Parts: sequence; structure tokens; C-alpha cells
Amino acid sequence: MCTSGKFDAVETITQESRLQQDSWQGTLWLAPDFAILHGAAGATASHAHYAHQLMLSTGAPFTAELDGIVHTARHLLVDSLRPHAILAAPAPMLTIYAEPQRLGAALLAAAGGAGAPTLDGIAAALQAQPRQILADARLQRALDQVDALLSGKVSAAAVAEAAHLSLSQLERLFSAQLGLPVRRLVLWRRLRLAIRFILLGSTLTEAAHGAGFADAAHFSRTMRSLFGVRADRSLRQLKVTLLD
Repeated sequence: MCTSGKFDAVETITQESRLQQDSWQGTLWLAPDFAILHGAAGATASHAHYAHQLMLSTGAPFTAELDGIVHTARHLLVDSLRPHAILAAPAPMLTIYAEPQRLGAALLAAAGGAGAPTLDGIAAALQAQPRQILADARLQRALDQVDALLSGKVSAAAVAEAAHLSLSQLERLFSAQLGLPVRRLVLWRRLRLAIRFILLGSTLTEAAHGAGFADAAHFSRTMRSLFGVRADRSLRQLKVTLLD
């Protein structure tokens, strides 16, 4: 059962909750188009990212804000680009992130809704789900070119040329089929790549440069904006397993 009320009816987060912010610990399973975090979840600032997100408590309910409404629940689905924040999570959680162009929100919910959630069970369910296929081959060529250029400057003109599109056609295609303009999609993919580098042992600066950010500060600001946490505090205590 989920209870909700207006955010302004809830007391300010306590000092203890603030101290919990960015304190993420546990296991992260990282696949090409999804990730599963199992463990202690720190509080976050309000943020919105491109991935669909499913939060599942393995014990006591958590408290989260979604679109300005506070929910106390054991199960909450956050669609792509919806503003949300974790306010308090007293029990370990399973938090699942999925790339929207590969796994829809309904598929994510189905994978996390069968029986008692476990890391193994959710990973197996997600790996078994059919992937969405981009109907427009030009869009796939554009995304492939973005990924090929991520370590340096991503020129919209080069991406458009690889997809055999004009710049205006490229922007319309991204907005219509991916829900993001080219610049924001590039930023999202840079962030994914930088996070992966850090999880595999790179320093903040190495990860930022390897993913094409101007510097570590730019990466940190993007991490804060899209995930509501500080990169230097939120990623180091996670034990990572890479999935094919």
C-alpha cells in the first residue's frame, strides 16, 4: 500500500537523513542496457535522468518524492525524465535502471513484480525480456556514431552525416523517437560511460576525460543533476559485477 501527500505537508529532512545523503553501499550489477543496485540507498536531491527506474524495498518502506508528491512505499516505478528524490530508505533496496529505447517501463515493472524480489531473479528476468528494436535504421546509425565519438567532441554534423540526415532532421528524429535532443542524449551517454570508468577503478578526473567531459567538475555537476548525488561519494563503496 502506498500513501502519499503534498511535499509541503512533510517536515524538512532531518539532519540524520542529510548525513545519509550520497552514502550508497552494496552490490551493483551492470549490463549494457540496465543496472541493478542492491544495498543501502542514500538520500538524494531531486533529479531526473533518462533511465526508467524501479525501486523495491526488501524490508521497511522507503520514502520518495515523485513529481512533487511524497510516497511511502515498498515499490515505486519512475518513468524516464520524471523528477524524483529518495528522502529516506531505512531498509536495503533493489534499485533497477533501464535504458528506455531498449527496455520499456512496463517490461521493467514486470521483471521486478514476480514474487519476492532478489538480485538474481531480477537480473535473470531482465536478461530474458525481449529488447525493443529501433524501427528507423538512421537513428541506430546516429547512436552508433555518438558512442564512437564520446571520448572527444561529438559533432552534431558528424552524427547527422553518419545517419544520412540534415541537422534539423536529426534533431526531429531524436526528439520524436528518443524524447531527448541530441545534446542531452550525448550528455546522458557521457555520464553512463564515466560512471562505468569509475566503477572499474578510474579516478574522477580520468573518468571525466575518458568520457569526453571538459573536466571533473563538469562530470560532477552532471552527476548531481541527473542522479541527485555526488560522484565522489556515491560510487566508491559499490561492489561491481559486469553482465554481458
